[in-house]
Amino acid sequence: MPAPDPAPKTPFDALTEPDQPGVERPAYSEPAADEYVSQIKETADKLLRDRAGRGDVKLLATAVRELRYCLKVFAGYRGRRKVTVFGSARTPPDHPTFKAAEEFGRKITADGWMVITGAGNGIMEAGHVGAGRENSFGLNIMLPFEQSANPVVNGDPKLMTLRYFFTRKLMFIKESDAAVLFPGGFGTHDEAFEALTLVQTGKSHIFPVVLVDEPGGTYWAAWDRFIREQLFDRGYISPADLSLYKVTDSVDDAVVEVTKFYRVYHSMRYVRGHLLLRLQKRLPDGVMAEVRRDFADILAGGTFEQVETLPEEANEPALKNLPRLRFRFDRHKIGRLRELVDRINAEG
Repeated sequence: MPAPDPAPKTPFDALTEPDQPGVERPAYSEPAADEYVSQIKETADKLLRDRAGRGDVKLLATAVRELRYCLKVFAGYRGRRKVTVFGSARTPPDHPTFKAAEEFGRKITADGWMVITGAGNGIMEAGHVGAGRENSFGLNIMLPFEQSANPVVNGDPKLMTLRYFFTRKLMFIKESDAAVLFPGGFGTHDEAFEALTLVQTGKSHIFPVVLVDEPGGTYWAAWDRFIREQLFDRGYISPADLSLYKVTDSVDDAVVEVTKFYRVYHSMRYVRGHLLLRLQKRLPDGVMAEVRRDFADILAGGTFEQVETLPEEANEPALKNLPRLRFRFDRHKIGRLRELVDRINAEG
């Protein structure tokens, strides 16, 4: 019997292993894309060695094929912010929630954003109607019953039809800079909780999650009440976790919540155990003093410092001129990290 494969080593391991006293780390170089492709091929060959079943191999082959195609479609629009809009496919065009989603799509694209939806009817179509075909992506899902894409994105090159929910859900989160949810059914709640779970656990980049009611509506207000009474009051989430989402019945407030998140903050990346917050501009000394004073609890050691681009970030040349806020982050406190980003955007 062949020896078991060792646990795979990843670039993440190299960047997060703790420093050893008196031991100088070797320079780390991010593997090139062709090295990762070789890993994919090696893993595929191992499926034959493992005598994996046809169904398992088919699942993996289909998933990789779907993801590759989606990445190809999105690659041409990397320079533009995108928001994913979720909500019920059953919402009729004359409903106030449909009108609100349409208005949101129109206003967010006026700020230069693009809109991603599940490509169906109802709220998904409303978001695309507001955004217009040129600013719309569709991630359609193949279901046992007929589901065609809405007329806004039907036939557009930015429409992708996927077999699996998990590949679709991955692309919703990976390609989004924000998630905005209007009232909906099981699927809408699934997406809301998945987005919050991925952000809260640090398995995704941090981004705004906004829950939008129709004007005067109570749908998300009731949801928020459940979260506070049944999750927060029982100690299942921390006080700062309530900062990970916003509930509103105003489209204008939703647009502001999404766009202001990137007023100073740009993006994040881990390098050698440090979290780097890439910023649109350097923070004034007064703001840095506030950050060091008010957010020391999220540090796993050291302090906050502003630095320039690090050598490990050479594979992202478009971001080389952005200043960085570098610190060792206690990864249990994502809610507090969100509060730090909000402070930076407000004061920076």
